[in-house]
Amino acid sequence: MSRDGMTRAYTGVVGKIPAPGLVLGGVCGVQFGAALAPRVYPQVGAAGVVLLRLLIAGVLLCLVWRPRRGTSGSVRDARGTVLGAGALLAGHHLAFYAAVERIPLGAVATIEFLGPFVIALAGSRRVGDLLPACLAAGGVLLLGGGGVPLNPGGLALAFAAACCWAGYILVSARMARRISGGQGLALAVLWAALLSAPYGIAHAGSALLSPHVLGVAVVVAVASSVLPYSLNLEALRRIPPRVFGVLTSLEPAVGALFGLLILGQHLARPQWLGIATVACASVTATLLGAGERRGTQREESPGCPRTVRGTTSGDKPNSRASHVTSPLDENGPHL
Repeated sequence: MSRDGMTRAYTGVVGKIPAPGLVLGGVCGVQFGAALAPRVYPQVGAAGVVLLRLLIAGVLLCLVWRPRRGTSGSVRDARGTVLGAGALLAGHHLAFYAAVERIPLGAVATIEFLGPFVIALAGSRRVGDLLPACLAAGGVLLLGGGGVPLNPGGLALAFAAACCWAGYILVSARMARRISGGQGLALAVLWAALLSAPYGIAHAGSALLSPHVLGVAVVVAVASSVLPYSLNLEALRRIPPRVFGVLTSLEPAVGALFGLLILGQHLARPQWLGIATVACASVTATLLGAGERRGTQREESPGCPRTVRGTTSGDKPNSRASHVTSPLDENGPHL
């Protein structure tokens, strides 16, 4: 089948799925891949999984977003941004998967979620925005002291992943404004794979070529990177970013559920409550931010209809033009 034929077939199938279903499918894909990866930790460790996931995802994304001659100049002009995004991706993936080796996936996903959540609140100027911040802080306290002991090293790695992900959001927002389509993302993922290669090869060696390891790595790469990116990209064409933010707030809870079902990782009731509290904090921040935007628009343009920009990977909302109202409004799909 030709590439155009495959594109039409994909569009036809995805077009029949409601936008919320696409977002939830992307969320489940990310967490399913994260839960599946530990199956090959005994052979290649977290570093080997990261190398294979990034390499496979980067190749697949390059096949999908083949650079065009008309955009090669913009890629060259933004190469510093692309390299920075790739470095942050490598750091995020290495910290995230190493954390999953030590503490439950639900805890890692919740703490990682705090990185973009802090960015979402960073531009707030209202006292009311302290509510979601307090909810998130309370959720983390419940998670850390709720019953099942959490390894301090795993917690540190999860916080490192959160910091890297927050940095990636800021850098990728700039990259999306300077490079059309997903070409910048594809090159950033390949660069991240190259950066993680020495660490991954040193820890895994020839085990990286094991058919079982490669098979799991392909599933992880497709489920955690290619599939959610594609689904979320289509969803963002149909729903506002605030709705997208509310739906993706379920990610910590989905991570905890997959950790329980696939990895057998149990959490105490207070820790489940902590995960739910962090998700509620994100939803609250999203709804408060949406209300603030509507009020600002009425003050600036009374009686004028709102012009809505299309939201795709090549047309991201400019942070100077609109408030960030959810942890994922700026960076779009999760990688």
